[in-house]
Amino acid sequence: MKFATKAIHAGVEPDPTTGAIMTPIYQTSTYVQESPGKHKGYEYARTQNPTRTVLQNNLAALENGKHGICYASGLAATDAILKLFKPGDEIIASNDLYGGTYRIMVRVFQELGLKFKFIGLENPSALESAITPATKMVWIETPTNPLLRIVDIAAIAAITKAKNTLLVVDNTFASPYLQNPLDLGADIVLHSVTKYLGGHSDTVMGAIVLNDDEITKRLEFIQNACGAVPGPQDCFLVLRGIKTLHLRMQRHCENALKIAHYLSQHPKVGKVNYPGLENHPQHELAKRQMRGFGGMVSFELQGDSLPEAVRVMESFKVFSLGESLGGVESLCTHPASMTHASIPKEEREKNGLKDTLIRLSVGVEDVEDLIADLEQAIG
Repeated sequence: MKFATKAIHAGVEPDPTTGAIMTPIYQTSTYVQESPGKHKGYEYARTQNPTRTVLQNNLAALENGKHGICYASGLAATDAILKLFKPGDEIIASNDLYGGTYRIMVRVFQELGLKFKFIGLENPSALESAITPATKMVWIETPTNPLLRIVDIAAIAAITKAKNTLLVVDNTFASPYLQNPLDLGADIVLHSVTKYLGGHSDTVMGAIVLNDDEITKRLEFIQNACGAVPGPQDCFLVLRGIKTLHLRMQRHCENALKIAHYLSQHPKVGKVNYPGLENHPQHELAKRQMRGFGGMVSFELQGDSLPEAVRVMESFKVFSLGESLGGVESLCTHPASMTHASIPKEEREKNGLKDTLIRLSVGVEDVEDLIADLEQAIG
């Protein structure tokens, strides 16, 4: 199947009892057994749920993977992956990444004995010099959050495979519509399903997709033992959201490119970060690796004034100031005080994340209205 057909049909069958075309919400905590240990494949809803099973199969198909596992949130999925390792194991992560990922690595798992290195991975040679025999996993985002840098997945995968090291790619910003890291050599793909996959700002969820049977068994054990599962209502909402993923992503990409061009020509705007711009340092890599450039744009104002950046964010009428991204409505975020506040200021600035950076999640509204809102807010 091609992508749009998979989004609507992969893993989804009419309900065998009623013929309902939409997957039912199996709102139950337990399942009746015919005899002790004799059941229809479902025992207890923390372990399995039929609505969740359908969503997991659908997500696996979208990422061209074998196994899908859904979690209560994106960070719950991150937590499960980090639990694959033991004290003394080293993990290398890109230094431009979601603040919550940094927080769980440094404030939780580093305290438990895991070791972390945060380095720029836009040049794969940086990984060659940083990787050691203790390195068990490499973690990348691409495009990165919030500076929209692009990491060469295939080049990084060639290094990790040679070193027998796991490669995890957070594919949240791209979504499976734009990029499939497993096809490029990654071992595990992670999503904050809350974002583009759900697409309507009405659910919180995470997901992992992979091909390895043994790692899947370990992750399923960890999930059942620790309990980070999504509810069936949320699984239903995400299944519904995915059916329009391809349509939404097309509009997100179209609108974001127009807005990036508009901002890059605005006299009061300084640097604009968007991989679809030809002056983006990894524009050609993005063209090779992705099928579009996504709906995320970040920018700085001329003069680098925090009060002026705050004034702009307070002035929006169509863009809503709030955390998260990937919904049909356009959002504006101040990473330094919101999504990335858990990263120390000196670390943020060393990696290029200024306190004046504004991040836009460009929605699917009429782009003329979005540009008019930027015009009146920036002035």
